[in-house]
Amino acid sequence: MYKQATRKTGEVLSLPPKWLGMYSDFITKNSSAVSQIESALRSLTYIIPGRFRESEIASESLHSGVQLLSLYHDSLLAKAVARIPGAQRQQPTPHSRYTKFWTDRSPTYRRIALVLQMIQYTELLWEMAAKRKGEKMRWRVVVLLEVVKAVCRLLLLRLTNSRPLVSPPLPQREVDPSTLEDSSASPNGMDTPPTEQEAAAENWIMPRTGLSMPTLPDASDISSYLLSKVLTADDIKPPKALLHRVSGKGEIAEVLYILRPVFYALAMQHFSGDRKSWRPWLIGVGLEYGARQLAKKDFQERLAGGLRGLTGLEKEELRKRGWSLGWWMMRGAFYENITKAWIHAVTRKLQNKPLLDIVGGVIEDYEFLWDQYYFPTATL
Repeated sequence: MYKQATRKTGEVLSLPPKWLGMYSDFITKNSSAVSQIESALRSLTYIIPGRFRESEIASESLHSGVQLLSLYHDSLLAKAVARIPGAQRQQPTPHSRYTKFWTDRSPTYRRIALVLQMIQYTELLWEMAAKRKGEKMRWRVVVLLEVVKAVCRLLLLRLTNSRPLVSPPLPQREVDPSTLEDSSASPNGMDTPPTEQEAAAENWIMPRTGLSMPTLPDASDISSYLLSKVLTADDIKPPKALLHRVSGKGEIAEVLYILRPVFYALAMQHFSGDRKSWRPWLIGVGLEYGARQLAKKDFQERLAGGLRGLTGLEKEELRKRGWSLGWWMMRGAFYENITKAWIHAVTRKLQNKPLLDIVGGVIEDYEFLWDQYYFPTATL
C-alpha cells in the first residue's frame, strides 16, 4: 500500500507543468462552482459514517482529501487575485491580515504552518489506519502526531517573536468569486471594457474629466454602507501588532497550552486499559484551564486596561479557546461515565418519531467515532 501511494504521488508530481497550469486556470475561472462542490463533498462525509462496513475509513479519506485539496485551491485563488491589477478586494479580517503577514514575511513560518494544517486534516485517518494494527500502535501514532504538532507550534511561537498562536495558522479563503470570474473573461487577467449601457448602469461618467463615480447605495441601506467604510483601531494597526507579545507568565501559559495535548495523550496511553479512569481527564482539563487562567492574569497585569486592552484578534482567539473547553465533556472519563449515558437516553427518546429519529440515527453513527477514536474530539 505504501509503495502504491508513493508511486501515485510521484506520478502527480511528475505531471507536465502545462496540465497543472490548465487545472489552475479551471479553478480560477470556476471558483464559485469549486467552492460549492467542496461544500457538497464535505456534507457527504457527514452522512457516510455507519452506512456500510468500514464506512468511517471511506468517510475520513474523502474528508481529508477534500480538506487538502481546498488548501491547494486556497493558494491558487490567493495568487490569482494578487495578479489582477486594480482588483476590488474585500476588507480582510484581522486573522487573515495577521497570518498573511507572517506567511509572506517568513517562508519557514509558511512551511511549518502548512505541515501543521496538513497533519490536522489527516490525523484521524492516520489513527484509523494505526488502529487496524492494534491499540498499542494506535496510541503510539496518536502520541507521535501530538508531539509533532506541538513542535510545530513551538516553532511558530518562536518565529512570531513569542506571540500567541492563532487557529488556523494559515489565512482562510476570503476571495470574491465574481472578481476572478469577471477577470478571466479576458487574457492575462485584464478587465474587458464594459459596454456603454453597463457603464451607465454601474457608474456615472463626469463629462469634463471623463472620470467615473460609483453609484450610491440603496437609500434603505445607507447605514450599513457607511458602517462598512468605517475603519477601526485594528484596521490601521500593523499586522504583527494585532497580537501582543507574551513574556514571563504569559509565555509559560502559551507553552502549557501547546504541550497540553501531548501530556493528555501520554496519560491516555498509560491508562488505556481503564477507560473510565479520571486521572488523564483531570490532567488534561487542569493543564488547559490553568494555562487559560494564567494567560488572562498576565493580560490583566501587563496590558493597559487589562482584558479590555486586548485586540479584536486576541479576543476572538480567547473566545475560541473558551468554547473548546466544552469538548472535554466528550473526552475520556467524562464521556465514559456521564456523556455516553446521556447520549443513549436522548437517542432512545428520538426513536420511532418522525424526522427526529433521523437525528437520533446520525448521533448514533457519530457515537462510534467519539467512542473509538481520540482525534474526533481534539481541538488543538
